[in-house]
Amino acid sequence: MSSFNRVTLVGNLTRDPELRQTKNKNSVTELGMAMNRTRTLENGQKQDEATFVDVIVWGRDAENAVKYLKKGRSVLVEGRLQLDTWKDSQSGQSRSKLRVVAESVQYMGGGQEAAHMQGVQGGQPAHAGYAAG
Repeated sequence: MSSFNRVTLVGNLTRDPELRQTKNKNSVTELGMAMNRTRTLENGQKQDEATFVDVIVWGRDAENAVKYLKKGRSVLVEGRLQLDTWKDSQSGQSRSKLRVVAESVQYMGGGQEAAHMQGVQGGQPAHAGYAAG
């Protein structure tokens, strides 16, 4: 049986990323992303919908995201879906959360923001990626 687990998202950050370290000293951050969609209702009225997704970013990508990304910034994320499950410590109930594990993060934007990013990264495109193991 074949399977394919690939996600590509373009959206805006809903909060500033914060860097954490695992017990093994691996860097990690979680990006909150919002993707907007406008749809037309039966009566012709336009309605905006927002979809919110959490994205986990590891290693150097996480460190760069914390340095260069802020709430509201546009990003393109490529990665895979992951379902995390756990027992709630207070209620004892089973909990789960579906999120994206980033394999590539591209900082989007134009004008001064893009020029600043290229200057910081030695003239290279504002792209940070890693290969998941």
